[in-house]
Amino acid sequence: MVADLSQDRPRLGRSSTAERVADILRDRISEGFFQPGQRLSEESISEALGVSRNTLREAFRLLGHERLLDHRLNRGVFVRLPSAEDVSDLYRVRRVLEGAAVRRPPSDRALALIKESLQDAERAVAQDDWQGVGTANIRFHQALVSLNESPRIDEAMRQLFAELRLVFHVMENPRAFHEPFVERNHVLLGLIESGRPDEAAAYLDGYLDEAERLLVHAYEPNR
Repeated sequence: MVADLSQDRPRLGRSSTAERVADILRDRISEGFFQPGQRLSEESISEALGVSRNTLREAFRLLGHERLLDHRLNRGVFVRLPSAEDVSDLYRVRRVLEGAAVRRPPSDRALALIKESLQDAERAVAQDDWQGVGTANIRFHQALVSLNESPRIDEAMRQLFAELRLVFHVMENPRAFHEPFVERNHVLLGLIESGRPDEAAAYLDGYLDEAERLLVHAYEPNR
């Protein structure tokens, strides 16, 4: 963990702030670097990033408000595991914001980002890297959301996708969960590129329904 986070130190610049530290940690959560239930070490993270404990604690506080971290009295700070109810709420938001996005005409830049994320997913599949597939899938949907052309929506979805990434960890078989959605992403892109926004939105609804069903099912007792 220390070696990986030390690579992020240049992102802090000269004016290292709690917000920038929170950005780095949120990105690492989105990449699957931290596991739900994992205790975060103030000492190792502050040393890796070259920031003070006070700055790091403020970053932890910000991420706690985003429901990514839990502060446990006399025990420390832990990565949060979202609940099944959280999953359903996350997907409610996704249906609204991603559904609106796929109805908009795509820019060349957005299409390039979407295609790049699909290429990353295919490379990860070839390497049997299912954490990498999950990261590429999140990048695919972040690129979709960017079709709304709203920096505020982009920022909100960064937080949402970080929380969603924590949900992915409940899947006992990541390959069985992620692999079918790589092909579904190709189908969705085809509908967007061919100028069929209503079909793309309908397809996305079914796609998100299935993903939510699989994730909520993983929370059921006695599994």
